[in-house]
Amino acid sequence: MSPVQVEGTVLANRRVGAYHEMTVVAPGLAEGAKPGHFVAVAVGGPETSMVLRRAFAIFQTSDRGVYGGTVTFVFAVHGRGTRWLAARRPHDQIDVVGPLGRPFTLPRDPVNALLVGGGYGSAPLLPLAELLRARGCRVDAALGAATNDRLFGALDARRITSSMNIATDDGSAGERGLVTDLLPGMIDRGATDVIYACGPMGMLAKVSEIAAAYGIPAQVAVEESMACGIGVCMTCVLPVVDDDGVTRMVRSCVEGPVFRSDRVRFDAVGTVPEPPEPAVTAAASARAPRVKKVTS
Repeated sequence: MSPVQVEGTVLANRRVGAYHEMTVVAPGLAEGAKPGHFVAVAVGGPETSMVLRRAFAIFQTSDRGVYGGTVTFVFAVHGRGTRWLAARRPHDQIDVVGPLGRPFTLPRDPVNALLVGGGYGSAPLLPLAELLRARGCRVDAALGAATNDRLFGALDARRITSSMNIATDDGSAGERGLVTDLLPGMIDRGATDVIYACGPMGMLAKVSEIAAAYGIPAQVAVEESMACGIGVCMTCVLPVVDDDGVTRMVRSCVEGPVFRSDRVRFDAVGTVPEPPEPAVTAAASARAPRVKKVTS
């Protein structure tokens, strides 16, 4: 479906560890959302000088309710924009655009899937786990964060997966170390067929490396800064190998945020790889999605 712009009503905004979990009534947006999609939220109010939206992965949706469809997303306070968002209360209005981006691709047949989440990057993986289980897949999960309060969704993951392991940098929950340290053992025990991951770019690069070593296909939802969310501003471009083997700078908000891990040039993120590529890039040749404004 095409993304829509909604003047949504905040239904709930609660603290979950180091994060905020916000639910917004957004009719017309929630109905088409899939795991891996994201929303772009205007911050600061109508008189603000903060013109750039903030992008957040969709955690949960409901297409029915007393007030209409709802969408839930998770965020951490990093600056003025997210600080303003964290202060919103029930019945406040916020401007939301979505669902945006390309979601995770589901397997046609039952497989053994391993989900890898870093921090609140686990948010879009939890509804994905539900869909995979509904298709008869075995689902294992590895969750990691710097500290225990920066883990997200561990209880839900334990409930809906066949096995779940945790790693934290300081050892305050699970094993001490990086979440990617858990993967070789989990791949062997779960006979993993496919990996899905969302989290910091460094984590995704390591997941990609491990998947390649085992010959396992992997899909990664990248966490690039997205200012507009619809492919106009070009702030979220990253180098991706196209079908013809050529590296092109593509927009992670439109061509992603979910990519095959073996296509992302993690070694060149933040640069324009050499040698120079043809002037016509995937980003320039694709059109931005058309956003329809919805009034409730």
